[in-house]
Amino acid sequence: MADLTRRSLLAAPAAVAAKSRGLIGHWRLEGDARDSSGLGNHGENRGLELTAQGARCNGRSGYVEVPGRPALQLGTEDFTLAARVHTGRDMDDVAGDIVSQYDPAARRGFTFGIKTNAVTFSQSNDRHLQFGIDNGRMGEWQDRGRPGKAIFVLGLIAFDGELYAGTCEAGKNEAGHIYRYAGGGNWQDCGAPDKANAISSLAEYQGRLYAASTRYNTAGSALEVSPNDHPGGRVYRYEGPGRWTDCGRLGDSAALSGMAVYRGRLYASSLYAPAGTFRYEGGQRWVPCGTPGGRRVEAMAVYNGGLYGTGYDAGEVYRFDGREWSTIGRLPETTQTYGFAIYQGKLYVSTWPNARVYRYDGDHNWADCGRLGDEKETMGLAVYNGKMYGGTLPLAEVYRYESGAAWTRTGRLDRTPDVKYRRAWCMAVFQGKLFCGTLPSGHVHSLEAGRSVTHDRSLPSGWRHLAAVRAGGALKLYVDGRLAARSAPFEPRDFDLTNTAPLRIGFGDHDYFNGIVRDVRLYNRALADSEIGA
Repeated sequence: MADLTRRSLLAAPAAVAAKSRGLIGHWRLEGDARDSSGLGNHGENRGLELTAQGARCNGRSGYVEVPGRPALQLGTEDFTLAARVHTGRDMDDVAGDIVSQYDPAARRGFTFGIKTNAVTFSQSNDRHLQFGIDNGRMGEWQDRGRPGKAIFVLGLIAFDGELYAGTCEAGKNEAGHIYRYAGGGNWQDCGAPDKANAISSLAEYQGRLYAASTRYNTAGSALEVSPNDHPGGRVYRYEGPGRWTDCGRLGDSAALSGMAVYRGRLYASSLYAPAGTFRYEGGQRWVPCGTPGGRRVEAMAVYNGGLYGTGYDAGEVYRFDGREWSTIGRLPETTQTYGFAIYQGKLYVSTWPNARVYRYDGDHNWADCGRLGDEKETMGLAVYNGKMYGGTLPLAEVYRYESGAAWTRTGRLDRTPDVKYRRAWCMAVFQGKLFCGTLPSGHVHSLEAGRSVTHDRSLPSGWRHLAAVRAGGALKLYVDGRLAARSAPFEPRDFDLTNTAPLRIGFGDHDYFNGIVRDVRLYNRALADSEIGA
């Protein structure tokens, strides 16, 4: 044992020396933003609290900015990012970006962070580690099949390494199902927990998958009235293929819309009258949480300390502080608000009837960020590999947000003939791609922009060592020293990341980081598994 200890001590300096090779930036963030690599790539503190334990990030403002010097230009070469981060358990904000060096106008650079997407009714991504690179490259939308007999894919969620879809199946002897994506155009049926015609919302809570049932009014999408009039209004917990636990009905609701987890509690809302929001208390018990003036709260998202809700009754946006709801703005020429996204540290909302998206600038102020083509309605919004995307009605198109009021069309997903409305409704990021569900074809499509790798499991709270590696023609993610995910292969020379953007610690194109960051390292080579583990 003594000989073994002696050999370990003698080997330690060699291991440290090997690990330091290629180190071009090392920001300890223990009281200052200086670079410890010896190359002088010092950062400038933009409002963070830098303590002996690391950079305390409040999720609302502040980051460390490192000028984009030539020594930090990564080009087409391999590199490694590593950091130690701490996130809270019962949060009232998303976790946000860890490190980024990304030019959104050119769509060039890299992003590395913990992504949460709340898209229309579902919590589609919850604390998922994501690492992406881009050089302005855009793929084509790919058809990933139709789950069951879906006419409407209402919800998508990446949960525990899998992608699930909630459907509306409107026939007399049909019901809403949950399906698991099995690759290609294939979907595995996980069962129909209720007799209602739709599963409208999906969410992860305390490490389990929850689904909300709904009697969906298909006439609201200009389709034939569904002969299935069985009421929904219940929430179910998934126990495995075909097995569900009934978690109770929410008041007198026959249809449910949004679900979200806020400060460690699961909330849900009613889609149709009577309006209502509810908090889950375990078993089959739900406690009413009121409404903003009797109006309906639909989609929900957590942001900067509050639980935010869209509304179908007055074109308004609402905020819940844990006790009561308040109205934080009524949008011009808008009668309904639909979904949220958190992009570049701001909250965005989609609308009807002019398909505009608005940005919340605080204190009841909303900025018009433009219309998506000539469409009437903007629905699902999601942030993916550095950019924000939005789906529309009546043509089921998807647009990419550029800046100001500019949007770029990326494709049309539903070409069902002889219908009034087609929807690109729900979205989720899974296996490095953006997925989107539609009405009335009931198909799911996917898009790849640039190249990214995602760890499609909720990142545990507390201290974590996280690393992102570009190695040859692949991207890799590590959690606590272990390989967690690997991207599909690509041609390295297709992704030149050279840009003039600064490197930012604690901020990117999703949100300001919420937690503590320290020991950020950047290498101009791909570290081996053993080096990251060490």
